[in-house]
Amino acid sequence: MTERGLRERKKADTRAALAAATLRLAIELGWENVTVEAIAAAADVSYRTFFNHFSAKEEALLFPAGADRPRLSARLRAQPAGTGVLAAARAALHEDLTVLESDPAALRDWITVVAGIPALLPRLVEIGAADEREVAVAIAERTSQDAGTDLYPGLLAAVLSAAVRVTFSRWHVQRGAVPLTALLDESLDALAAGLPEPGH
Repeated sequence: MTERGLRERKKADTRAALAAATLRLAIELGWENVTVEAIAAAADVSYRTFFNHFSAKEEALLFPAGADRPRLSARLRAQPAGTGVLAAARAALHEDLTVLESDPAALRDWITVVAGIPALLPRLVEIGAADEREVAVAIAERTSQDAGTDLYPGLLAAVLSAAVRVTFSRWHVQRGAVPLTALLDESLDALAAGLPEPGH
């Protein structure tokens, strides 16, 4: 591994340690009692080092991979050009969910903690809306449409966001009994079929 590669690996490891400490302290102390000083100490780094990776404790919780994390829109654009937009979106989402489910216990803890902090709701809505707009633009590019004026890109982006939210909710309630990707496929298959009414 090159020297630059080693630096990037160390940076990623430190960021992951800070994010893990943030989640652990939120569970142990309650979110309102978590401080940046405590996070840095738990991760065995300096207070200043924390701010080399995150701007605030909220960012460390909501963006454990960093605020500049790869976006779903980027993964959607990376799908083969000849792939239909729904199949491309499914493949891109599978990449996301497979990574998240690699540590199911941490994911369950994260969902529980975030759901229990009402003050984070406005930030979550802001994040979701920004990601949704980016996905709509990526969909528009694949379908040769305009994200601002055509119906399909914005509507599909919103529906995909809803499908992901329902997938996470069902996975959490079921305590991970069914893989995230399987639950997502169930949602996307229902949408592709026109969301038929139960029993029809």
